[in-house]
Amino acid sequence: MKSSIFAPAHITGFFEILHNSNPLKKGSKGAGVAIDHGVTTHVEIKDGNGVSVKINGKYDVRNTSITYKTIDLIKKEFKLSEYLKDKEININHELQVPVGAGFGTSAGCALGASLGISKRLGLPLTFNNAAAIAHLAEIKMQSGLGDVIAEVCGGITLRVKEGAPGVGAVDKLILNGNGSGEDLFVISKTLGEIETSSIIGDPGYKAKINQTGRDLLSKLLENPDPQMFMKLSRKFSEETSLMDPEVLELVQVLEDETMGASMAMLGKTAFAISKSPDTSVEGAIVSKIDTCGCRFL
Repeated sequence: MKSSIFAPAHITGFFEILHNSNPLKKGSKGAGVAIDHGVTTHVEIKDGNGVSVKINGKYDVRNTSITYKTIDLIKKEFKLSEYLKDKEININHELQVPVGAGFGTSAGCALGASLGISKRLGLPLTFNNAAAIAHLAEIKMQSGLGDVIAEVCGGITLRVKEGAPGVGAVDKLILNGNGSGEDLFVISKTLGEIETSSIIGDPGYKAKINQTGRDLLSKLLENPDPQMFMKLSRKFSEETSLMDPEVLELVQVLEDETMGASMAMLGKTAFAISKSPDTSVEGAIVSKIDTCGCRFL
């Protein structure tokens, strides 16, 4: 039997890095938006031996990837030999968005692996317990700080307390209309990758990020509106000097057509929230806001 999990992609607009010696309490505060494109993970336990991981049908042979790190953490927590006698774990990730471009794909893969394995093996974990393992994998790989808890929540998510699911705290904007997010679209265009660890592990960038991002969340809480989220995201991308001229050019095009545009954190990606799916940007990903968050299918 298989377990299938969908984790929405998550685009961070602005954030602040919060350190803690306990990785469950380490993370970021800030805001971002979850979209209905993301990572679908299929986990199958069958007769055999070992672990196999595929990404969009191709074997992932890197034993240092986020999926393998997630499995290693589960192995350390549980004696999987008791669960996996003469069995193998098969994981297949289907990605609808680019890797390394600010869509939180590593968090989506980690969530899919942790939740799927927990369900298939009947591990004594709650949803948040299993999702917290994904957060730990992200922290150890330096591939993200707050995407896991945001993807669990969905919507235009406000991370008001840093940390893993069950430790950190999140809120979300109430959207106009029927509240399902169907009224609004997220338009994005990727120009390339940014290695997340190269930014969040750099003391200079970290200082600039925290100096700029510290007060933005409180401003969004005072005026919890999608346009304010985009305005503050744009302010963050400019004042941290993270947005390069190529992305800025795209952002300016999108801004004229939408409710506001900025750069995805952290990726060479421009994104905007719009009342219409129409855009002049060729090759753009047009999605809707996912308000449900990570879930079993």
